[in-house]
Amino acid sequence: MKALTTIMGIIAPATAFAASNAPAEDGGIFVWIFLGFFAVIVVGQLIPAAVLMTGLIKGLTAKTEVKTEVK
Repeated sequence: MKALTTIMGIIAPATAFAASNAPAEDGGIFVWIFLGFFAVIVVGQLIPAAVLMTGLIKGLTAKTEVKTEVK
């Protein structure tokens, strides 16, 4: 238990140094690359969803033909 308390006492203050006081506007090229990759994923998910929805709407609004056989 004492070892766990010691480890937590060392790690907890170390996380405070991870924060920086840099302004949020200073994104850099890697932030834009990440956001662009995220946008590609979102668009890639929207295209099949749009195709599925149009097929669903066409299927619901299509008229069904009744086959009648004359004997």
